[in-house]
Amino acid sequence: MTVQLYDTKAQALRDFVPLDPGNVTIYVCGPTVQSGPHIGHLRGALSFDLLRRWLAHRYGRVTFVRNVTDIDDKVLANATDGEPWWALAYRMEQEFTRAYTAIGILAPTYEPRATASVPQMQELIQRLIDAGHAYPADHDSDAAGDVYFDVRSWPAYGTLTNQSLDAMEPAADADPRGKRDPRDFALWKGGKSDEPESASWESPWGAGRPGWHIECSAMSRRYLGAEFDIHGGGLDLRFPHHENELAQSAAAGDAFARYWVHNGLVTVAGQKMSKSLFNFILADDVLRERDPLVVRYALAAAHYRSSLDITASTFDEAEAAIDRIRTFLERAVRTLRDETDDVTVDAVVPARFAAALDDDLGVPQALAVLHETVRDGNTALDAGDRVGALHAFADVAVMTGILGIDPLDPLWRTADASVAASALDTLVTTMIAQRADARAAKDWAAADRIRDAIAAAGIALEDSADGTHWSYSDG
Repeated sequence: MTVQLYDTKAQALRDFVPLDPGNVTIYVCGPTVQSGPHIGHLRGALSFDLLRRWLAHRYGRVTFVRNVTDIDDKVLANATDGEPWWALAYRMEQEFTRAYTAIGILAPTYEPRATASVPQMQELIQRLIDAGHAYPADHDSDAAGDVYFDVRSWPAYGTLTNQSLDAMEPAADADPRGKRDPRDFALWKGGKSDEPESASWESPWGAGRPGWHIECSAMSRRYLGAEFDIHGGGLDLRFPHHENELAQSAAAGDAFARYWVHNGLVTVAGQKMSKSLFNFILADDVLRERDPLVVRYALAAAHYRSSLDITASTFDEAEAAIDRIRTFLERAVRTLRDETDDVTVDAVVPARFAAALDDDLGVPQALAVLHETVRDGNTALDAGDRVGALHAFADVAVMTGILGIDPLDPLWRTADASVAASALDTLVTTMIAQRADARAAKDWAAADRIRDAIAAAGIALEDSADGTHWSYSDG
């Protein structure tokens, strides 16, 4: 067993060797809660949910930390007189949690808010000042109260993204007049007259608030220690956020992350999803229109490092795939529930499925194994091979369980869906009974009309010795 992950810093696949094989440690940059989640947020969170699930299978325990950035320029900018920044942040945090939960993303081991770790941020800033890698702005400047990281004091700056310092754009996170170099970035931001007092903390450098980058360095250290296994986030966070995290943590003497893992971004009809282009897809809109299980499958189907293009067919294809899995599982349960043969089935992960996930979390290849097993299971059921069908059923159950896409899991049975399913079952069952009556009366024309009406609704019928059963048609 060797798990390999693509390390963004090394720009290569690396064998994953955790610090503690009994406890894998992961820190993922969570949302800045200035507005509600869009489909890109769900895709990013799901990528690391899948990685967490697989590493938990391989190693047994994963300590998973995903932060909430609840104090930031954007949060302050979106606040109103009627909803202060802290209330906005809390409301948006709840929206993210609801969306994550809806598509089956496991709750993190710890989910710290940035505002709860300000003392740890100040301690880290002081360590950087003492080591000569940070400096406060002049007291008589317009940037009084700010503290900056001195990028030229750290020769390794730029190694995460393989950039030359002189080729980088200036850091646009604070007034450049207080900086020694325009690329220096803010660790602490002095309070401004147009910002609320509630968004300010006392510090040795003056009242103010933390910069964005120092937040994650301090929180990851607080919850996982000075060195941990995996730091994750979206590809758009590599620079400047993760580059700056790495620089300030390493300059303070921390070993920090051993592996850097980044998920690809979401595009819409070939274009980068962006609020400025008005082509972003809100999570709430998708979840109102689509089954959450279908959304999970659609967002997981592409490799986590690739771009995921959302088109009109994305969710339709995912729905068809889930229906194929569900139909086989329900058919197998119905056929095998009275199985009396003395058959022992071990609930083990199929080797090719495991090999796919060991290879940089190859979910597309793992799904191919899953659907091949579904086809084999249906073939076995058609042939009356109950032993083969039982083995296929066990394998499908294990694989869908690991990926969090088991259609029979009670998680996916919402109240509305249950009512709709019950109503549909009543209607189809009634039509099946009418068809049976017509066939018994040798009224073949009526029987054919009922069959065609059922087929036109996308329902497939299966006649067997123990009656007629229905399922969603693949067509």
